[in-house]
Amino acid sequence: MPCLGIVETLRATPLQKNEQNRINSIKVMTFLDLIQKKSYFCIIRFNHTMIKRFLHKILNDKLFKGKIIILTGARQVGKTTLLRQIVQGRDDCLWLNGDELQTQNLFNNGSADRLLSEFEGHRIVVLDEAQRIRDIGLRLKLLADSGSDIQMIATGSSSFDLANQVNEPLTGRKWEFQMFPLSFGEMVAHHGKLKEMRMLPKRIVYGYYPEVVMNDGNEKEILKLLTDAYLYKDILAWENIRHPDKLQTLLRALAYQVGSQVSFNELAQMCSMDAKTVERYIVLLEQCYIIFRLPSYARNLRHELKSSRKIYFYDNGIRNSLIADFTAPEIRQDIGALWENFVIAERMKSNEYGRRWVNRYFWRTKQQQEIDYLEESDGRLHAFEIKWNPKSKARLTKTFANAYPDTDFLVVTPDNIADFLISRDYGVEG
Repeated sequence: MPCLGIVETLRATPLQKNEQNRINSIKVMTFLDLIQKKSYFCIIRFNHTMIKRFLHKILNDKLFKGKIIILTGARQVGKTTLLRQIVQGRDDCLWLNGDELQTQNLFNNGSADRLLSEFEGHRIVVLDEAQRIRDIGLRLKLLADSGSDIQMIATGSSSFDLANQVNEPLTGRKWEFQMFPLSFGEMVAHHGKLKEMRMLPKRIVYGYYPEVVMNDGNEKEILKLLTDAYLYKDILAWENIRHPDKLQTLLRALAYQVGSQVSFNELAQMCSMDAKTVERYIVLLEQCYIIFRLPSYARNLRHELKSSRKIYFYDNGIRNSLIADFTAPEIRQDIGALWENFVIAERMKSNEYGRRWVNRYFWRTKQQQEIDYLEESDGRLHAFEIKWNPKSKARLTKTFANAYPDTDFLVVTPDNIADFLISRDYGVEG
Protein backbone atom coordinates (compact mmCIF):
# COMPACT_ATOMS: atom_id res chain seq x y z
CA MET A 1 0.00 0.00 0.00
CA PRO A 2 1.69 3.21 -1.17
CA CYS A 3 1.08 5.37 1.85
CA LEU A 4 2.39 2.80 4.28
CA GLY A 5 5.73 2.79 2.53
CA ILE A 6 5.99 6.57 2.76
CA VAL A 7 4.81 6.70 6.35
CA GLU A 8 6.98 3.87 7.58
CA THR A 9 10.04 5.38 5.86
CA LEU A 10 9.48 8.66 7.64
CA ARG A 11 8.89 6.97 10.97
CA ALA A 12 11.90 4.70 10.60
CA THR A 13 14.35 7.52 9.83
CA PRO A 14 16.36 8.50 12.93
CA LEU A 15 15.43 12.06 13.77
CA GLN A 16 18.16 14.48 14.67
CA LYS A 17 17.10 17.68 16.40
CA ASN A 18 17.64 19.72 13.25
CA GLU A 19 15.57 17.23 11.27
CA GLN A 20 12.46 17.42 13.43
CA ASN A 21 11.37 20.71 11.92
CA ARG A 22 11.84 19.26 8.44
CA ILE A 23 9.57 16.34 9.31
CA ASN A 24 6.97 18.65 10.80
CA SER A 25 7.02 20.88 7.74
CA ILE A 26 6.38 18.04 5.31
CA LYS A 27 3.54 16.38 7.21
CA VAL A 28 0.88 18.38 5.42
CA MET A 29 2.79 18.12 2.10
CA THR A 30 2.83 14.34 2.44
CA PHE A 31 -0.89 14.38 3.10
CA LEU A 32 -1.46 16.47 -0.05
CA ASP A 33 0.87 14.33 -2.17
CA LEU A 34 -0.97 11.17 -1.19
CA ILE A 35 -4.30 12.70 -2.14
CA GLN A 36 -3.03 13.99 -5.48
CA LYS A 37 -1.56 10.60 -6.33
CA LYS A 38 -4.85 8.96 -5.28
CA SER A 39 -2.88 6.72 -2.97
CA TYR A 40 -4.61 4.84 -0.20
CA PHE A 41 -4.37 7.09 2.83
CA CYS A 42 -3.96 6.06 6.42
CA ILE A 43 -3.48 8.28 9.44
CA ILE A 44 0.12 9.42 9.83
CA ARG A 45 1.30 9.38 13.42
CA PHE A 46 4.56 11.18 14.01
CA ASN A 47 5.51 10.35 17.58
CA HIS A 48 1.84 10.24 18.62
CA THR A 49 0.23 7.79 20.97
CA MET A 50 -2.48 5.65 19.43
CA ILE A 51 -5.96 6.80 20.38
CA LYS A 52 -8.20 3.83 21.04
CA ARG A 53 -11.64 4.05 19.45
CA PHE A 54 -14.84 2.95 21.18
CA LEU A 55 -15.76 0.85 18.14
CA HIS A 56 -12.69 -1.31 18.75
CA LYS A 57 -14.35 -3.38 21.46
CA ILE A 58 -17.75 -3.30 19.76
CA LEU A 59 -16.36 -4.73 16.51
CA ASN A 60 -14.15 -7.22 18.32
CA ASP A 61 -17.19 -8.61 20.08
CA LYS A 62 -18.95 -9.15 16.73
CA LEU A 63 -16.16 -11.15 15.08
CA PHE A 64 -17.00 -14.72 14.06
CA LYS A 65 -20.65 -14.45 15.02
CA GLY A 66 -21.84 -15.63 11.60
CA LYS A 67 -22.55 -12.20 10.06
CA ILE A 68 -20.76 -9.80 7.73
CA ILE A 69 -19.56 -6.59 9.39
CA ILE A 70 -20.23 -3.34 7.52
CA LEU A 71 -18.30 -0.25 8.66
CA THR A 72 -19.18 3.11 7.10
CA GLY A 73 -18.10 6.67 7.74
CA ALA A 74 -16.62 9.73 6.08
CA ARG A 75 -13.17 9.65 4.57
CA GLN A 76 -10.33 10.18 7.03
CA VAL A 77 -12.27 9.31 10.20
CA GLY A 78 -10.00 6.33 10.93
CA LYS A 79 -11.82 3.25 9.59
CA THR A 80 -8.70 1.65 8.14
CA THR A 81 -6.59 2.41 11.19
CA LEU A 82 -9.24 0.89 13.46
CA LEU A 83 -9.42 -2.34 11.47
CA ARG A 84 -5.63 -2.60 11.35
CA GLN A 85 -5.60 -2.36 15.14
CA ILE A 86 -8.19 -5.13 15.37
CA VAL A 87 -6.29 -7.55 13.10
CA GLN A 88 -2.85 -6.56 14.35
CA GLY A 89 -0.69 -9.59 15.04
CA ARG A 90 -2.86 -11.95 12.96
CA ASP A 91 -1.33 -13.73 9.98
CA ASP A 92 -4.69 -15.00 8.74
CA CYS A 93 -6.13 -11.67 7.53
CA LEU A 94 -6.45 -10.77 3.84
CA TRP A 95 -6.74 -7.06 3.05
CA LEU A 96 -8.35 -5.98 -0.22
CA ASN A 97 -8.86 -2.47 -1.58
CA GLY A 98 -11.98 -1.83 -3.64
CA ASP A 99 -10.26 1.09 -5.39
CA GLU A 100 -7.85 -1.33 -7.06
CA LEU A 101 -8.76 -2.80 -10.45
CA GLN A 102 -7.49 -6.24 -9.46
CA THR A 103 -9.89 -6.39 -6.52
CA GLN A 104 -12.79 -5.14 -8.65
CA ASN A 105 -12.13 -7.83 -11.27
CA LEU A 106 -11.92 -10.52 -8.60
CA PHE A 107 -15.39 -9.71 -7.27
CA ASN A 108 -16.99 -8.81 -10.59
CA ASN A 109 -15.94 -12.00 -12.35
CA GLY A 110 -15.82 -14.51 -9.55
CA SER A 111 -18.36 -16.97 -8.19
CA ALA A 112 -18.64 -17.64 -4.48
CA ASP A 113 -16.51 -20.76 -4.90
CA ARG A 114 -13.79 -18.85 -6.70
CA LEU A 115 -13.78 -16.10 -4.08
CA LEU A 116 -13.54 -18.65 -1.28
CA SER A 117 -10.64 -20.35 -3.04
CA GLU A 118 -8.86 -16.98 -3.23
CA PHE A 119 -9.54 -16.44 0.46
CA GLU A 120 -8.28 -19.89 1.46
CA GLY A 121 -6.00 -19.81 4.48
CA HIS A 122 -7.50 -16.59 5.83
CA ARG A 123 -10.03 -16.31 8.64
CA ILE A 124 -10.66 -12.58 8.16
CA VAL A 125 -11.10 -10.77 4.83
CA VAL A 126 -11.28 -6.97 4.88
CA LEU A 127 -12.69 -5.26 1.80
CA ASP A 128 -11.89 -1.55 2.02
CA GLU A 129 -13.93 0.94 -0.07
CA ALA A 130 -16.41 -1.80 -0.85
CA GLN A 131 -18.77 0.62 -2.62
CA ARG A 132 -16.38 0.53 -5.59
CA ILE A 133 -17.38 -3.09 -6.32
CA ARG A 134 -20.37 -3.49 -8.63
CA ASP A 135 -23.28 -5.38 -7.01
CA ILE A 136 -21.22 -5.80 -3.83
CA GLY A 137 -24.33 -6.64 -1.79
CA LEU A 138 -25.10 -9.68 -3.94
CA ARG A 139 -21.45 -10.77 -3.86
CA LEU A 140 -21.36 -10.57 -0.09
CA LYS A 141 -24.71 -12.38 0.15
CA LEU A 142 -23.27 -15.32 -1.80
CA LEU A 143 -20.35 -15.46 0.63
CA ALA A 144 -22.66 -15.18 3.63
CA ASP A 145 -24.83 -18.04 2.35
CA SER A 146 -21.87 -20.28 1.50
CA GLY A 147 -21.51 -21.57 5.05
CA SER A 148 -17.89 -20.44 5.21
CA ASP A 149 -16.50 -19.47 8.62
CA ILE A 150 -14.52 -16.59 7.09
CA GLN A 151 -15.27 -13.25 8.73
CA MET A 152 -15.96 -10.68 6.01
CA ILE A 153 -15.58 -6.99 6.90
CA ALA A 154 -16.58 -4.36 4.32
CA THR A 155 -15.94 -0.63 4.70
CA GLY A 156 -17.28 2.33 2.77
CA SER A 157 -16.69 6.08 2.82
CA SER A 158 -20.09 6.87 1.35
CA SER A 159 -23.45 5.35 2.11
CA PHE A 160 -25.27 6.34 -1.08
CA ASP A 161 -23.87 3.37 -2.96
CA LEU A 162 -22.79 0.91 -0.29
CA ALA A 163 -25.97 1.12 1.78
CA ASN A 164 -28.18 0.79 -1.28
CA GLN A 165 -26.27 -2.26 -2.42
CA VAL A 166 -26.10 -4.16 0.86
CA ASN A 167 -29.32 -3.38 2.71
CA GLU A 168 -31.71 -5.67 0.84
CA PRO A 169 -29.32 -8.51 -0.13
CA LEU A 170 -27.80 -8.68 3.36
CA THR A 171 -30.97 -8.45 5.44
CA GLY A 172 -30.34 -10.52 8.56
CA ARG A 173 -26.79 -11.26 7.42
CA LYS A 174 -24.86 -8.20 8.64
CA TRP A 175 -23.85 -6.05 11.56
CA GLU A 176 -23.65 -2.41 10.47
CA PHE A 177 -21.76 0.37 12.24
CA GLN A 178 -21.05 4.02 11.52
CA MET A 179 -17.72 5.56 12.46
CA PHE A 180 -17.33 9.25 13.18
CA PRO A 181 -14.37 11.57 13.66
CA LEU A 182 -12.87 11.29 17.13
CA SER A 183 -15.30 12.04 19.92
CA PHE A 184 -15.17 13.96 23.17
CA GLY A 185 -15.63 10.68 25.06
CA GLU A 186 -12.76 8.96 23.22
CA MET A 187 -10.41 11.83 23.98
CA VAL A 188 -11.44 11.80 27.64
CA ALA A 189 -10.66 8.08 27.72
CA HIS A 190 -7.32 8.83 26.04
CA HIS A 191 -5.95 11.59 28.26
CA GLY A 192 -8.56 12.38 30.92
CA LYS A 193 -11.50 14.72 31.36
CA LEU A 194 -9.50 17.62 32.81
CA LYS A 195 -7.17 17.82 29.81
CA GLU A 196 -9.95 17.43 27.26
CA MET A 197 -12.02 20.14 28.94
CA ARG A 198 -9.02 22.46 28.60
CA MET A 199 -8.98 21.59 24.89
CA LEU A 200 -12.71 22.29 24.47
CA PRO A 201 -12.36 25.77 22.88
CA LYS A 202 -9.95 24.32 20.31
CA ARG A 203 -12.24 21.36 19.55
CA ILE A 204 -15.16 23.72 18.98
CA VAL A 205 -13.14 25.55 16.34
CA TYR A 206 -11.05 22.80 14.69
CA GLY A 207 -13.16 19.71 15.33
CA TYR A 208 -12.18 16.11 15.85
CA TYR A 209 -10.84 14.69 12.58
CA PRO A 210 -7.99 12.42 13.68
CA GLU A 211 -5.36 14.05 11.49
CA VAL A 212 -6.40 17.47 12.80
CA VAL A 213 -6.27 16.38 16.44
CA MET A 214 -2.89 14.71 16.04
CA ASN A 215 -1.07 17.46 14.15
CA ASP A 216 -1.03 20.48 16.40
CA GLY A 217 -0.27 23.64 14.45
CA ASN A 218 -1.33 22.27 11.06
CA GLU A 219 -5.09 22.19 11.67
CA LYS A 220 -6.00 24.86 9.11
CA GLU A 221 -3.97 23.31 6.29
CA ILE A 222 -5.39 19.84 6.86
CA LEU A 223 -8.97 21.08 7.10
CA LYS A 224 -8.53 23.09 3.90
CA LEU A 225 -7.37 19.97 2.07
CA LEU A 226 -10.36 18.05 3.32
CA THR A 227 -12.90 20.70 2.43
CA ASP A 228 -11.39 21.59 -0.94
CA ALA A 229 -12.35 18.25 -2.50
CA TYR A 230 -11.20 15.11 -0.77
CA LEU A 231 -14.02 14.76 1.75
CA TYR A 232 -16.71 14.59 -0.89
CA LYS A 233 -14.79 13.11 -3.81
CA ASP A 234 -17.32 10.24 -3.84
CA ILE A 235 -20.08 12.66 -4.85
CA LEU A 236 -18.01 14.04 -7.70
CA ALA A 237 -17.02 10.54 -8.84
CA TRP A 238 -20.37 8.79 -8.58
CA GLU A 239 -22.91 11.49 -9.33
CA ASN A 240 -21.17 13.21 -12.26
CA ILE A 241 -21.69 16.66 -10.79
CA ARG A 242 -20.77 19.11 -13.52
CA HIS A 243 -20.37 22.18 -11.34
CA PRO A 244 -18.47 21.33 -8.14
CA ASP A 245 -18.25 25.05 -7.40
CA LYS A 246 -22.03 24.98 -6.84
CA LEU A 247 -21.50 22.26 -4.25
CA GLN A 248 -19.00 24.44 -2.42
CA THR A 249 -21.38 27.40 -2.56
CA LEU A 250 -24.18 25.28 -1.10
CA LEU A 251 -21.94 23.98 1.68
CA ARG A 252 -20.91 27.50 2.64
CA ALA A 253 -24.55 28.57 2.70
CA LEU A 254 -25.37 25.63 4.97
CA ALA A 255 -22.39 26.48 7.18
CA TYR A 256 -23.75 29.96 7.76
CA GLN A 257 -27.21 28.57 8.59
CA VAL A 258 -26.14 26.04 11.24
CA GLY A 259 -28.69 26.05 14.03
CA SER A 260 -31.33 27.75 11.89
CA GLN A 261 -34.23 26.34 9.93
CA VAL A 262 -33.30 25.56 6.35
CA SER A 263 -35.47 26.30 3.33
CA PHE A 264 -34.55 24.56 0.09
CA ASN A 265 -36.16 27.39 -1.87
CA GLU A 266 -34.11 30.05 -0.08
CA LEU A 267 -30.92 28.04 -0.56
CA ALA A 268 -31.73 27.65 -4.25
CA GLN A 269 -31.99 31.43 -4.64
CA MET A 270 -28.75 32.00 -2.72
CA CYS A 271 -26.84 29.43 -4.79
CA SER A 272 -28.46 30.09 -8.19
CA MET A 273 -29.83 26.56 -8.40
CA ASP A 274 -33.30 25.08 -8.48
CA ALA A 275 -34.78 23.69 -5.26
CA LYS A 276 -34.76 20.08 -6.49
CA THR A 277 -31.02 20.25 -7.21
CA VAL A 278 -30.41 21.74 -3.76
CA GLU A 279 -32.32 18.92 -2.12
CA ARG A 280 -30.47 16.31 -4.19
CA TYR A 281 -27.10 17.78 -3.23
CA ILE A 282 -28.08 17.87 0.43
CA VAL A 283 -29.07 14.19 0.33
CA LEU A 284 -25.71 13.34 -1.26
CA LEU A 285 -23.83 15.36 1.35
CA GLU A 286 -25.72 13.48 4.07
CA GLN A 287 -24.84 10.17 2.46
CA CYS A 288 -21.17 11.13 2.46
CA TYR A 289 -21.39 11.88 6.20
CA ILE A 290 -20.62 15.59 5.88
CA ILE A 291 -23.94 16.95 7.12
CA PHE A 292 -27.03 15.56 8.83
CA ARG A 293 -30.52 16.94 9.27
CA LEU A 294 -32.68 17.34 12.33
CA PRO A 295 -36.44 17.22 11.62
CA SER A 296 -39.06 19.15 13.55
CA TYR A 297 -41.14 17.36 16.19
CA ALA A 298 -44.92 17.67 15.96
CA ARG A 299 -47.57 15.53 17.58
CA ASN A 300 -50.27 17.40 19.49
CA LEU A 301 -50.46 21.05 18.53
CA ARG A 302 -51.91 22.66 15.42
CA HIS A 303 -49.33 25.45 15.32
CA GLU A 304 -46.26 23.19 15.59
CA LEU A 305 -43.97 23.24 12.55
CA LYS A 306 -44.46 19.84 10.97
CA SER A 307 -42.14 19.67 7.97
CA SER A 308 -39.23 21.93 8.83
CA ARG A 309 -35.62 20.90 9.27
CA LYS A 310 -32.25 22.09 10.56
CA ILE A 311 -28.94 20.96 9.10
CA TYR A 312 -25.78 20.39 11.10
CA PHE A 313 -22.21 19.33 10.28
CA TYR A 314 -20.70 16.14 11.63
CA ASP A 315 -17.57 18.13 12.44
CA ASN A 316 -17.12 21.73 13.54
CA GLY A 317 -13.72 22.01 11.88
CA ILE A 318 -15.18 21.21 8.47
CA ARG A 319 -17.90 23.81 9.00
CA ASN A 320 -15.43 26.52 10.04
CA SER A 321 -13.04 25.69 7.21
CA LEU A 322 -15.82 26.17 4.67
CA ILE A 323 -16.36 29.75 5.84
CA ALA A 324 -12.62 30.31 6.57
CA ASP A 325 -13.29 31.37 10.15
CA PHE A 326 -11.08 29.92 12.89
CA THR A 327 -11.66 32.72 15.38
CA ALA A 328 -11.47 31.76 19.05
CA PRO A 329 -14.85 30.96 20.67
CA GLU A 330 -14.81 33.83 23.14
CA ILE A 331 -14.85 36.48 20.39
CA ARG A 332 -17.05 34.74 17.80
CA GLN A 333 -20.37 36.19 16.75
CA ASP A 334 -21.67 32.70 15.87
CA ILE A 335 -20.63 30.92 19.08
CA GLY A 336 -24.22 30.00 19.96
CA ALA A 337 -24.76 28.16 16.67
CA LEU A 338 -21.26 26.66 16.77
CA TRP A 339 -21.75 25.33 20.31
CA GLU A 340 -25.15 23.92 19.31
CA ASN A 341 -23.58 22.08 16.35
CA PHE A 342 -20.83 20.70 18.58
CA VAL A 343 -23.20 19.46 21.28
CA ILE A 344 -25.66 17.78 18.92
CA ALA A 345 -22.94 16.12 16.83
CA GLU A 346 -21.12 14.84 19.92
CA ARG A 347 -24.37 13.59 21.45
CA MET A 348 -25.03 11.65 18.26
CA LYS A 349 -21.61 9.97 18.55
CA SER A 350 -22.24 9.19 22.22
CA ASN A 351 -25.62 7.61 21.49
CA GLU A 352 -24.31 5.62 18.54
CA TYR A 353 -21.27 4.22 20.32
CA GLY A 354 -23.30 3.59 23.46
CA ARG A 355 -25.84 1.66 21.32
CA ARG A 356 -28.68 3.86 22.55
CA TRP A 357 -31.47 4.08 20.00
CA VAL A 358 -33.12 7.50 19.97
CA ASN A 359 -35.07 9.63 17.52
CA ARG A 360 -33.70 13.19 17.24
CA TYR A 361 -35.68 16.39 16.65
CA PHE A 362 -35.97 20.08 17.36
CA TRP A 363 -39.30 21.74 18.25
CA ARG A 364 -40.71 25.05 17.09
CA THR A 365 -44.07 26.74 16.69
CA LYS A 366 -45.31 29.34 14.26
CA GLN A 367 -45.10 31.79 17.17
CA GLN A 368 -41.29 31.19 17.33
CA GLN A 369 -41.34 29.15 20.54
CA GLU A 370 -38.48 26.70 20.27
CA ILE A 371 -36.53 23.89 21.93
CA ASP A 372 -33.04 23.29 20.56
CA TYR A 373 -32.93 19.52 20.75
CA LEU A 374 -35.26 16.61 21.58
CA GLU A 375 -34.64 12.91 22.00
CA GLU A 376 -37.40 10.34 21.94
CA SER A 377 -36.69 6.90 23.34
CA ASP A 378 -38.73 4.16 25.00
CA GLY A 379 -41.85 6.27 24.77
CA ARG A 380 -40.37 9.25 26.62
CA LEU A 381 -39.27 12.71 25.51
CA HIS A 382 -36.08 14.40 26.69
CA ALA A 383 -35.73 18.13 25.93
CA PHE A 384 -32.46 20.08 25.87
CA GLU A 385 -31.61 23.75 25.59
CA ILE A 386 -28.02 24.34 24.49
CA LYS A 387 -26.31 27.42 25.90
CA TRP A 388 -22.66 28.51 25.60
CA ASN A 389 -22.98 30.80 28.64
CA PRO A 390 -23.36 28.65 31.79
CA LYS A 391 -25.23 31.52 33.46
CA SER A 392 -27.95 31.59 30.80
CA LYS A 393 -31.40 30.81 32.11
CA ALA A 394 -33.73 28.56 30.13
CA ARG A 395 -36.85 26.57 30.82
CA LEU A 396 -39.51 24.71 28.92
CA THR A 397 -42.16 26.91 27.38
CA LYS A 398 -45.62 26.51 28.90
CA THR A 399 -46.97 25.49 25.50
CA PHE A 400 -44.58 22.56 25.25
CA ALA A 401 -44.84 21.61 28.94
CA ASN A 402 -48.63 21.48 28.75
CA ALA A 403 -48.62 19.45 25.53
CA TYR A 404 -45.91 17.02 26.69
CA PRO A 405 -46.09 17.08 30.52
CA ASP A 406 -43.78 14.13 31.26
CA THR A 407 -40.78 15.48 29.38
CA ASP A 408 -37.37 15.56 31.07
CA PHE A 409 -35.51 18.85 30.66
CA LEU A 410 -31.83 19.84 30.82
CA VAL A 411 -29.81 22.93 29.90
CA VAL A 412 -26.49 21.84 28.34
CA THR A 413 -23.55 24.21 28.89
CA PRO A 414 -19.75 23.82 29.03
CA ASP A 415 -20.17 23.23 32.78
CA ASN A 416 -22.08 19.95 32.35
CA ILE A 417 -21.08 18.88 28.83
CA ALA A 418 -18.88 16.03 30.10
CA ASP A 419 -21.74 14.41 32.03
CA PHE A 420 -24.00 14.89 29.00
CA LEU A 421 -21.61 13.15 26.59
CA ILE A 422 -19.69 10.53 28.52
CA SER A 423 -21.36 7.15 28.83
CA ARG A 424 -20.45 4.77 31.62
CA ASP A 425 -20.88 2.05 28.99
CA TYR A 426 -17.39 2.96 27.74
CA GLY A 427 -15.68 2.54 31.08
CA VAL A 428 -14.52 6.17 30.84
CA GLU A 429 -13.34 7.82 34.00
CA GLY A 430 -13.15 11.57 34.35
